[in-house]
Amino acid sequence: MGQVILITGCGEGMGREVAKLLASSGDTIAGFDVDEKSISSLANELRGGPGEHLLMPLDIKDRQGILAFKDAVIEKYGRVDTVLSNVGIGFFGPFEEIDLDKALACFEINVIGAAAIFQAFIPSLRAQGSGKLVAMSSLVGRIPFPFESIYTATKFAIEGMMLAMRLEVMPFGIHCAIIEPAQVSTTFAAKIHKLPPEGSPYRERARRFIAKDNVMIKTAPTPIQAARRIVKVLKAEKPPLFSQIDAQSTFFLALNRWLPVRARDIILESVMDIRV
Repeated sequence: MGQVILITGCGEGMGREVAKLLASSGDTIAGFDVDEKSISSLANELRGGPGEHLLMPLDIKDRQGILAFKDAVIEKYGRVDTVLSNVGIGFFGPFEEIDLDKALACFEINVIGAAAIFQAFIPSLRAQGSGKLVAMSSLVGRIPFPFESIYTATKFAIEGMMLAMRLEVMPFGIHCAIIEPAQVSTTFAAKIHKLPPEGSPYRERARRFIAKDNVMIKTAPTPIQAARRIVKVLKAEKPPLFSQIDAQSTFFLALNRWLPVRARDIILESVMDIRV
């Protein structure tokens, strides 16, 4: 049966590719996605392969549904080795102009969603004395990006939660890991990029940001390339606390750690073409 690995948001993108890679090597995949069509097509694709799977449509905001899913996984397989929190949505816009109710929904999915899936499975991992909790964060979880203030805040929150939680669960043999992708060539950014309205004082700089972001996406790692890196983290006996998808992200994080704040600002503004 290999390892039993749970993946949230595995209907498309990186999550889907991770599920396919793991299943092809004989691991058992338990997962869900809010998109019923995509999770159904993944189940069809995995059917007949070497790995088992338990996939279903489920909204990460459905607390009772998550608990029922956890019970079904434990009943069927007896254990879970790794939990990957992969569900997340983007959020774009000048902070002054954003809809705070929509911002709250972003926190509900990105942060509380991760908390809900981890909280559901920690008792099982603790009882078996082993396991891994892995969270998909982002480069913006440590390098704040303009026009992505809410998304940045959710990823900072994810990293803070993981860093604190790991000290609580470590004595029970549970390892925590954070994966920090920058750009991946998916439709993730395109779904959220929206220019501020005519007359907005932020419109021109946001336009340049979006244009530069779109250029960077074209040369970013593909979902399958990102998935290969993610799988290495999931399969590691003791995964590193922080992992990136590509060398450029690692380089920028090193610069962020050592450069003065003003120097970091100038580099970021130049890279994203938003200098005044």
